[in-house]
Amino acid sequence: MALLTILEFPDPRLRTRAKPVATVDSRIQRLVDDMFETMYAAPGIGLAASQVDVHERVIVMDLSEDHTDPRVFINPEITIVDNTLGNYDEGCLSVPGFYETVQRPQVVKVSALDREGEPFTETLDGLMGICLQHEIDHLEGKLFVDYLTPLKRQRIRGKLVKEQKRRA
Repeated sequence: MALLTILEFPDPRLRTRAKPVATVDSRIQRLVDDMFETMYAAPGIGLAASQVDVHERVIVMDLSEDHTDPRVFINPEITIVDNTLGNYDEGCLSVPGFYETVQRPQVVKVSALDREGEPFTETLDGLMGICLQHEIDHLEGKLFVDYLTPLKRQRIRGKLVKEQKRRA
């Protein structure tokens, strides 16, 4: 397994729309394993392939404290089950150090493929549903900062660019 580099906002590659995975093969399974290693090391609870500059529809998540509930979503498609919006403080490995309140539907249904390429459908709510919506946004080239006011988004962009220049 390998640690992958996580792209940071405002990197334009984060705006690339991911393509569907044609075949779940050893290459995709290796990507999944590398994404888990990267996410755990960051540390985070979710990671989309777009965030590591692989523009295919692959998401990994693990909301457990001890990394015992790894979840894989390949070519995920969601439908909203309940239009009731909930407020959630979201953060992102591609927007490090920032947390902002975002409104999202509270219950979604997902259809996807697992790590072995087997299809499944599941209804998700709470943090799991919110996290999946956040990661699917990445696959669409969208970030949680896009839900914020232009002023907040510009402030975050400025601070991250300054920090990226400092590190370079």
